[in-house]
Amino acid sequence: MKKILDYILSAIYLLYFGLTLLVFHLIQVICFNFFSRKIHQKSVHLLNGSLLHGLWIVGTRLQFVSKAPLPTDRPIIFIANHQSMFDIVGMIWYLRKNYPLFVSKIELSKGIPSISYNLRKSGAALIDRKDGKQAIMEIARLGKLIEETKFSAAIFPEGTRSRTGELKTFATGGVGVLIKRAPSALVVPIAIKNTAKLNPKGIFPLSSFERLSWVVLPAIEPKGKTLEEIVESSKAAIEKELKTI
Repeated sequence: MKKILDYILSAIYLLYFGLTLLVFHLIQVICFNFFSRKIHQKSVHLLNGSLLHGLWIVGTRLQFVSKAPLPTDRPIIFIANHQSMFDIVGMIWYLRKNYPLFVSKIELSKGIPSISYNLRKSGAALIDRKDGKQAIMEIARLGKLIEETKFSAAIFPEGTRSRTGELKTFATGGVGVLIKRAPSALVVPIAIKNTAKLNPKGIFPLSSFERLSWVVLPAIEPKGKTLEEIVESSKAAIEKELKTI
């Protein structure tokens, strides 16, 4: 019975998802070309808030918990585990006061209404995984951007999604470049729970009545710490949180 319900509710959400992307693509174009970068980003926040809360259609329960204050007068480097495309949707909405810009694979910058446009215009780092030099340069550019604007960067050190929810190895390279180019940045781990259960087979069908949560963990001040200490501390904090009910 639940499998049948999953297909029915997912079909409704998928229609909602597609229409939302199309409508907000036009809104983004207008905001970017006729207003300011911040107005454009606010339209992106509303887009992701709509996509996220639209999950109520499939009975999803959403939770956001902040275990530490997030300053807005200095850049932040958010380090998160990665399970699903919905990780990003929740982070953009819940962390909107800090304007998170993502390190993303370059393939996503074309062909997807709203999402591709935002990646190209927001300042996100679009990396070619087959070209290490290009990837480093893009991440460095993002680091410089957040240092200048006091926006934030979001990176998934696992690189690819964990379908099981179990943490993969955290790479240090991208985090290191961001810290170097944004020396005033604070590092904040984010533990994302159960998004892998929502879409284990892609966007269709979704699993109905799942409970998703985004948990902001205590910040790490990079000064006086090695890169390895920062990354390992982030991973340990995320791993510990994922084990809690």
